[in-house]
Amino acid sequence: MERQKNRFLKELAEGLGNHQDKEDILLEYESHIDEILIESSDCSNEEEAMKRIIGRLGSPDEIAELWREELSVTPSNMKWLFILLNILFFGGGSLLTLAHNLFEWEWLTAIWGYLTAIPTLIAFLYMFFWALLGYEIGRGFGHRGRTLLRNTFLLSLIPNLLLMFLTVFRIIPHSWFAPLLTKTFIIACIIFTILLYPVSWIGYRWGRKASV
Repeated sequence: MERQKNRFLKELAEGLGNHQDKEDILLEYESHIDEILIESSDCSNEEEAMKRIIGRLGSPDEIAELWREELSVTPSNMKWLFILLNILFFGGGSLLTLAHNLFEWEWLTAIWGYLTAIPTLIAFLYMFFWALLGYEIGRGFGHRGRTLLRNTFLLSLIPNLLLMFLTVFRIIPHSWFAPLLTKTFIIACIIFTILLYPVSWIGYRWGRKASV
């Protein structure tokens, strides 16, 4: 069994050539092969074990080709896509809040009333957005995605922290967020913000595993 694993990893190493994340990729696949071999303890011979490995992971050539294609995806584009989406969420919410407090439009008041009635649902949908961010980075960039996830998270968090700062120091009138702005809601916002990175990290791990 060990011989088949070494053969697979050797062929994969040759296929990856000078890939910048070669060592990390080999370690990742070695751990997956070890899991498959443990599950394949009932195999009668080594060739059968190799067939199971290839059936689950693909051939070394196929895997190497996928990783070479991954290099053509630009991490910067992915990062700025999610940052812009987060800005759009906050920008849309800010415009809605501003319009609600400046204009007495019945349809806008109705929308505001509906949204302020479901803050928990909105919070969970927003957390799903962060989980999706992590998943897409993990699936698209694998090991390379760790730094990308951290940088994207920190930049995307700027609008969140800015809004908290403006609200806490009353630069934005608290009355604008009535009836949302209660102590319970503020505490909930802080907790949800703290949970954003763990949620995106779990999504990243899930996406990285799905890419294998």
